[in-house]
Amino acid sequence: MPGHLPLISASAAQRLFLGAQGLLDDPARRATTASLQALIQKLGFVQMDTINVVARAHDLTLASRLDGYQPEQLRKLLEDRRSLFEGFTHDASAIPTDFFPHWKPRFARDRARIHAHAWWQHHFRGTDGAQVVQGVKARIEHEGPLKSSDFEHPEKRGPWWGWKPQKAALDFLWRSGELMIPRREGFQKLYDLTERVLPEPHARPCPEPAEHLEWACATAAERLGVFTPKELADYWDSIEAAEAKAWCEGAAKAGRLVPVAVEGADGETRPAFALADWEARLAKLPEPADRTRLLCPFDPILRDRARALRRFGFDYRFEAFVPEPKRQYGYFVLPILEGDRLVGRLDPKLHRDRGLLEIRGLWWEAGIKATKVRRRTLDEALARLAAFVGAEEIQLP
Repeated sequence: MPGHLPLISASAAQRLFLGAQGLLDDPARRATTASLQALIQKLGFVQMDTINVVARAHDLTLASRLDGYQPEQLRKLLEDRRSLFEGFTHDASAIPTDFFPHWKPRFARDRARIHAHAWWQHHFRGTDGAQVVQGVKARIEHEGPLKSSDFEHPEKRGPWWGWKPQKAALDFLWRSGELMIPRREGFQKLYDLTERVLPEPHARPCPEPAEHLEWACATAAERLGVFTPKELADYWDSIEAAEAKAWCEGAAKAGRLVPVAVEGADGETRPAFALADWEARLAKLPEPADRTRLLCPFDPILRDRARALRRFGFDYRFEAFVPEPKRQYGYFVLPILEGDRLVGRLDPKLHRDRGLLEIRGLWWEAGIKATKVRRRTLDEALARLAAFVGAEEIQLP
């Protein structure tokens, strides 16, 4: 590593990232729909998931940053105000509607990719896929919002959870931007025409490639602070790494970014880019709240497992899809964030019928001692989680 590059220490890189991702803000601030919207704008998106061992992934992500958060507040933003929409980043996510025009290039990309993928051949085998898609869209156009169960159920069709062609058509139309999700019943999606769900954003023009590239890179840089071009491209998963690299080089020449050497948790330094004012941003960051937080497995600071290992020295693997005998920790393990350090993980299970939050396993990272203070702040975090999910009792291993 050339010695003339500015060096960002491991702790500074951690704090810049945590600050950009809302984990240095006061979690006890008032939780309103406005503060929730502001939080999601800051993050850029919140990944949504159907697994409900303790609570939904998006609810855990938001509750870890905003103590008073309630799922009904998110529902209002998605369904009543439509200031958020459900779309894809790396996975299904709640995304600020302001960003909707920048999903139009993705819709076109995904439409072409899905057509060319084995997924299309698998789900529509023995049928005319284009005709099925057209028929599904026509029904929604004439009948209004429909869910998958409103279409006939042929026999199960093998892998991919036994999807029927109509369900695949709904997913294709959603991924390609022709349908949106106006609301859910339980956790089942209802689909409607995009022009009926988001008429004004739908009518906006698709951004030009250069405009979209600028948006994707500049907004990702704000939410990372320090990054490689690949990390920048991966943030929204909407541009290629080569495009992000060219943008970074141009932004560095223009003085918007600076090339830096970043120290990892392992002590090694690696080349990266940082926002030009990273030192001023670092100086303005608040101290971490004196508390322990339990993070969702899909938390933005953990989504990129390689970055989490490099940045925090935290080796995390989501094991829900690993056969039980091969799991090292558990099905839905929550990382433990203490201040600005990832210090451990635990395996929770909510028994809703008994009002019991069972902790089936608790592991501290190497070199972390279970002091009285550490156990007390963990107990406080578990009490907040129990209150959030409606458990009256906590059972520790």
